[in-house]
Amino acid sequence: MNEGGRAVTVHTGWQGRFYEDFEVGDVYRHPLGRTINEADNTWFTLLTMNTHPAHFDQHYAAQTPFGKVLVNSGLTIAMLLGMSVTDVSQRAVANLAMTDVKLTHPVFVGDTLYAESLCTGKRESASKPYAGLVEVHSRALNADGDECLSFDRTILLYRRSAAAGIDSFPKAKNGPLSLPGASK
Repeated sequence: MNEGGRAVTVHTGWQGRFYEDFEVGDVYRHPLGRTINEADNTWFTLLTMNTHPAHFDQHYAAQTPFGKVLVNSGLTIAMLLGMSVTDVSQRAVANLAMTDVKLTHPVFVGDTLYAESLCTGKRESASKPYAGLVEVHSRALNADGDECLSFDRTILLYRRSAAAGIDSFPKAKNGPLSLPGASK
């Protein structure tokens, strides 16, 4: 693009890694932590029709061994999965497996979770030449460093050459962004 006589570079936002970008043994620390609030836990619990009162009834939860409301484990799993997408599966064709789920430490309202993933395997797809399979082991840590959850996942990921034609960003009807006073 040319802007008043000088070249303007349009930078595409981070769109994730391709199959070729993974190396077995590499660790990806996912950039955003997330504090779980009461609304997150209550809404997720009710949305998924989980009727266990330990997730939404403070009086009941106070009488359990945990002594307070416990975050729904389905929400914890979904959060770890979501936190890993930007680094691991943003370029996925499909998630193929999630195995060996371990809930190793309770998560409570107010806890902040962080996530990281280790590439444990990588192989060519025999049936889909445009993609390859990547295996990762992901875990969530609370702010104190306790591992709360882990799982293994297999993802079918696009190869860089196959994804080149996929561009969902629309063309602006009123033209490209430009500096004020510059000609379009």
